[in-house]
Amino acid sequence: MTTIVKAASAAQFLSLVPRMLGFRPTRSLVVIPFAGSRSLGAMRLDLPDDEADLDAVAATVIGMVCRLPDAEALTAVVYADEAFGERMPRAALATALGYRADECGLRLVDALYVGAEAWGSYLDRDLPAGGRPIEELGDEPPGAAHLAVADGDQSTGAELEASDPREAEAVDGALRGLADAVDLLCGTDAGAAALEDGPRVDPLALSAVCSLDDLPTLFEGMLAWDTADLAPYDIAVVVWCLARPALRDIALVEWCGGLDAGDEAFAAQLRWEAGEEYPAHLAMHMWGEGERPDPERLERALALARRAAAAAPEPLRAGPLATCGWLSWALGRSTHAERYAVQACEIEPEHGLAEIVRSFVHAGHLPDWAFRPR
Repeated sequence: MTTIVKAASAAQFLSLVPRMLGFRPTRSLVVIPFAGSRSLGAMRLDLPDDEADLDAVAATVIGMVCRLPDAEALTAVVYADEAFGERMPRAALATALGYRADECGLRLVDALYVGAEAWGSYLDRDLPAGGRPIEELGDEPPGAAHLAVADGDQSTGAELEASDPREAEAVDGALRGLADAVDLLCGTDAGAAALEDGPRVDPLALSAVCSLDDLPTLFEGMLAWDTADLAPYDIAVVVWCLARPALRDIALVEWCGGLDAGDEAFAAQLRWEAGEEYPAHLAMHMWGEGERPDPERLERALALARRAAAAAPEPLRAGPLATCGWLSWALGRSTHAERYAVQACEIEPEHGLAEIVRSFVHAGHLPDWAFRPR
């Protein structure tokens, strides 16, 4: 349901920005597009460094706004630590945004700066030399409290929970048992030797391997799992699948499109391995095109991947981390996405999905569905 909160002043509007984002931005450029007098959401970008080409930055930012079909205007808010001086901090960035918006036929409603101790508008000719008191931003309009804001900034929430050492040891053992069971059931030489001479294979491992017989059903069922109450073999199966690109990609397609999409992706993967082309309508979700995925499904998948990454042995953690990165990117959380992808690359420097996610973030590429109304 849409929540409508009316701001009567620039100070009240600024008090709403963290609630629109769900966190309190730091060292950020936040852009709020408008259709008439109603906002269309909010976009946050890292604040460009001093050597950045501000015209290029402004072109990228305004280009994102232009991708919103109903956008007619925008407000830009700069969050930084610099104190007010003879000129407002970051004035060149605000000027570049204003010029580029005008060139594209967008109205710049306001351009605002929020520092540690003061705030102000770049368009306010009567702005006091030291800016306006930051305490004024505590004046929230009626109804603002209905919009939740988390503690912390844009990076908060990407940290993995510390894994219980006993659980980590149990998951490590489950992964070894899973490997033995795969060797046994798939008829490898190692499996034959284990059958003749080796120790007994854990029945739980055999059961876990049998669940892999119908991957789409398995991946759909995972979304209903209680991530707070997973057995070691459940976590091991998730880690095992996400560590294998072919299986991981089937899971991502299914988590975006549902069970039928998973069945189709599974069949397409087999045909691709036999030399056929992979269907473009299935692959397009991976680069952010196609129908908007159900965000609740992606949230459940992200919670599962985070749980797997936290409990996985470090050598196998890159797959779940990269999966966390892609799911975060698909949900519009590029800051979180890059953090997960960087951690994956620290473990496996040339991890394919992690490098793709990082390239998306560095290029400012967002999913196409982020620019379409729900």
